[in-house]
Amino acid sequence: MAPSTPLLTVRGSEGLYMVNGPPHFTESTVFPRESGKNCKAYTFSKDGTLFAWGNGEKINVISVTKKGLLHSFDLPKAVCLEFSPKNTVLATWQPYTASKDDTAGIPNLQLYDVKTGTCLKSFIQKKMQNWCPSWSEDETLCARNVNNEVHFFENNNFNTIANKLHLKKINDFVLSPGPQPYKVAVYVPGSKGAPSFVRLYQYPNFDEPHAALANKSFFKADKVTMLWNKKATAVLVIASTDVDKTGASYYGEQTLHYIATNGESAVVQLPKNGPIYDVVWNSSSTEFCAVYGFMPAKATVFNLKCDPVFDFGTGPRNAAYYSPHGHILVLAGFGNLRGQMEVWDVKKYKLISKPVASDSTYFAWCPDGEHILTATCAPRLRVNNGYKIWHYTGSVLHKYDVPSNAELWQVSWQPFLDGIFPEKAITYQVVPSDVPSEEPKVATAYRPPALRNKPVTNSKLHEEEPPQNMKPQPGNEKPLSKTALKNQRKHEAKKAAKQEARIDKSPDMPPAPAQQSTPRSTISQSTSGDPETDRKIKNLKKKLRAIEQLKEQAAAGKQLEKNQVFSAFFIWAHSYYHPSPFYYKQLFNQIKEYIDFKTSFEIRKDRGIRGSW
Repeated sequence: MAPSTPLLTVRGSEGLYMVNGPPHFTESTVFPRESGKNCKAYTFSKDGTLFAWGNGEKINVISVTKKGLLHSFDLPKAVCLEFSPKNTVLATWQPYTASKDDTAGIPNLQLYDVKTGTCLKSFIQKKMQNWCPSWSEDETLCARNVNNEVHFFENNNFNTIANKLHLKKINDFVLSPGPQPYKVAVYVPGSKGAPSFVRLYQYPNFDEPHAALANKSFFKADKVTMLWNKKATAVLVIASTDVDKTGASYYGEQTLHYIATNGESAVVQLPKNGPIYDVVWNSSSTEFCAVYGFMPAKATVFNLKCDPVFDFGTGPRNAAYYSPHGHILVLAGFGNLRGQMEVWDVKKYKLISKPVASDSTYFAWCPDGEHILTATCAPRLRVNNGYKIWHYTGSVLHKYDVPSNAELWQVSWQPFLDGIFPEKAITYQVVPSDVPSEEPKVATAYRPPALRNKPVTNSKLHEEEPPQNMKPQPGNEKPLSKTALKNQRKHEAKKAAKQEARIDKSPDMPPAPAQQSTPRSTISQSTSGDPETDRKIKNLKKKLRAIEQLKEQAAAGKQLEKNQVFSAFFIWAHSYYHPSPFYYKQLFNQIKEYIDFKTSFEIRKDRGIRGSW
């Protein structure tokens, strides 16, 4: 019988212990506190019924439900622990060391039978990265990468290799979740001008000429991250380079690729340039969220066609976390950011809360889908260590601060299988809490002494873009493309030219007050929203000011040189390509006041002014 709320495991310089989940937050009696600083690793089984930890002398395994010690293994140097999905095997890893008389070294990866406590198999695994073998959810299949090959074992029989997947220089692989048929995604880095590629296979069809379910090749990839969705129908591939040769990003260069088991593949087009901070699948397997772009970063939800579904705008964020049920999404900015979080209702795309978890280095959803864990852990930060338990509406339900002479190393929830905690309706009302709320301290910007007694001007380093449903235009309309925006501006210019022509042809209509103002003031009030058009308007203002200066000199009685008179005309002629005909007419009227060209000028409504003499 599973407990009503998950346990919270805490590891630090104060020892290893467990805390009851909400609403109690008291130290649990399921696990007696392990004092001392020698605990290097711990892990839960996938269903949360078994718990294993190392105290610097032995690896112990207990039953959380029965509160009893099951096994104890003499592995004082073990630093990594992992249970198989059905709690059959416990995998342990310790740093690799070579023996004095044996060049092959000492096996450092052990697989133990959890029921009997016997060692099933020992392997040599030199690197800590990807040390643990990968199991299918029913444990029928187990795989590990060995010397550019993926070795497959069946039914936990590790003495016989049931199958091999051999490709030249296989760097990484990921086994698909879910039931049979099993699929595997493999990554092979490029070399000697050949591109890198990711291929999808279905076990055990590896050797046939067209055995691959899908293939995606790409350049600019020093490493990749492969993410299967829960239904094992598609893979997201984040390809990264260590160095951006263009110099645009300190974090290198990243691209996002989509590969489906039906053979479809595509490059996910991200609307904003910059690094890709995080990509995460929804548990529904029908959409995924990406956080990308130079700060302030943009967050967007995409469907399986790689089309944007919802745009969250920009903000100080670098991570995304879906709740276990997939109905709530948290966008957060941790690490070098202030810890701002945005909690969104995914079904309605409505903002629920915006809490701030300052100095957080860890985030995790509780399996119940209601509570959130944030923590500040060493060695990432060695000051202000501690953890907080939040409700997704933004209230802090529990808070623990580690003493100043101690450190917090690790904290995590007890896991549970899907379906143990049912999905609950989303509430927007803040849950009451006994923990006093703390207003985050906002650091004021530095002001030099010369400006400290002057009024503060509201200036922003970056203009943040609001979410899609908070923009001025209706949220259901798709954003216009560059061609559509250009055509829209042309249409507006033509419409304005026709209106201007009608005003000129009607003799009984009194002149508008705006006609009496100078061209400088008229243009200063014109903004198009397009950077290229605004740049042309700025240049046009500069030319108008030059003409105004010549007019003032002529009015003061100064004799203008011929080159000055003709320069005014050439200034007007140079501005011929400006997109709006209003400015041509203004310039024409200004030049005509003091230059008699004795020619006729034709004002064309579609393309502006053309002159001949």
